[in-house]
Order: sequence, then structure tokens, then C-alpha cells
Amino acid sequence: MDTAFPAARRNAPLGAAAIAFAIAFNIPFATLSATFEYPDVLRRPAGEVLTLFHAGGAPLILTWHAFAIAALMFVPLAIALSLDTRRIATHPALAAGAAITGSLAGLAQAIGLWRWVFVVPSLASAYVDPAATEAARAAAENTFALINLYGGVAIGEHLGQLLTALFVLLLALLQLREGGRITPIIGFVAAAAILLGTNEGLAIALGRSGEFFGLVTIAGFLGLSAWLVATGVGLLRGR
Repeated sequence: MDTAFPAARRNAPLGAAAIAFAIAFNIPFATLSATFEYPDVLRRPAGEVLTLFHAGGAPLILTWHAFAIAALMFVPLAIALSLDTRRIATHPALAAGAAITGSLAGLAQAIGLWRWVFVVPSLASAYVDPAATEAARAAAENTFALINLYGGVAIGEHLGQLLTALFVLLLALLQLREGGRITPIIGFVAAAAILLGTNEGLAIALGRSGEFFGLVTIAGFLGLSAWLVATGVGLLRGR
């Protein structure tokens, strides 16, 4: 009896969701690259970033908000991709580990991104205020630098990327054990690149250039998108 069609019909919504997320997550990223010179802007002097951010106005804030929402949507997607009755029965540790790390990854990255929505706007306004004193501008710069290092580099980039890499690795292992070939390989490569990219923040903390790791991170997230698309196609085909 051919079970491919029933399986494809059952998994079609999840497969479509994986492909849709891979596309949707890249829309705000591409918009920020075009309008805010992201992610290169993160390594510029604080005053320059605050001035550029203030010039972006409400559209820029809403783009960051959309980016954070997209990251948060990774939570239910990770759970749905990781947990089904078959995987819970055959590989419970891998399935649970993937669900947990994927959920935490989405949450950590959303928290890091939301600093641009709820913290940075007031700092940018204070910095560009014509009546602001040099001391006030310096305070805005210092606060932004600290928020960016902790909320952005430590939580969003380092912890978020580390958890994302672990999620992809665990789910790719599940796919491999279930007979997958190309999709797990894409996942392993993406996970390795994202994991290597977490060293960017550490390099900066040590006073060295993190440019190489930043490029690897971008490649890793492109690989993540490709892996999600491949995973979605596999689900649509009932595999």
C-alpha cells in the first residue's frame, strides 16, 4: 500500500510553514540591509548608529519589530518540526532536545532584536536632540553600547545562534536516522557555520576583528534557510 500521498497530505501544512518561514525571515533582514546597512552598521561608532537609526523613523522601527516577530515564530515551528508521535516513540531524547533548543533559540533572538524597538528609539532621540549637552550625548552612546553588547551580542547573537546551531544539529540527526540524505547534510553544514559564527562576539571582546565570523554567520543563516526549504519540500512529499 502506498502511504506517500497520505503522509504528504498530513505533513503539507508543516512543510509549507517551514518554507514560508525560510522566506519570511529573510524579508526584514533584506530590508534592514538595504535601509540600515545591517549587519555592518552594528560595528560602527554608537553615535553614528543612533543618528542613522533616528533618520529611519517609524518604518525602521516597524521593520525591526517584524524581524523580532519572525524570530519568535521560530518557537512554534521548532516544536512542530521536532515533535511528532513517531519521533517521540523512536528518538525521544533527540526530539525533545531539538524542541527545547529551537524554542529557546527563537526566544533569545527575539529578545535581542526587540532592543531596537523598545530601547534604541529613546536613546536615538536623546542623542540627536538639538538641546542635548555633550554629557547627555555621551550617556546615550554609552548606554547604547552596553545594550548592544549585552542584549545584542551576548543574548541575541551568541546565545541565540548557539541554540539555533544545536537545534539544527539535533533535527538533522533525526532526519539522518530516518533515512534522509541531502537535507541532513545541508543541516550539518548550516549548524557548523552558525556555531563558528558565534565567535564573532568573543573576538570583539578580545579586541580582535570579528569580520570573518560575521561573514560565516551570514552564510550559516543562508544555509539554515536552505535547510528549512529542503525540510519543507521533504514534508510536502511525505518523507
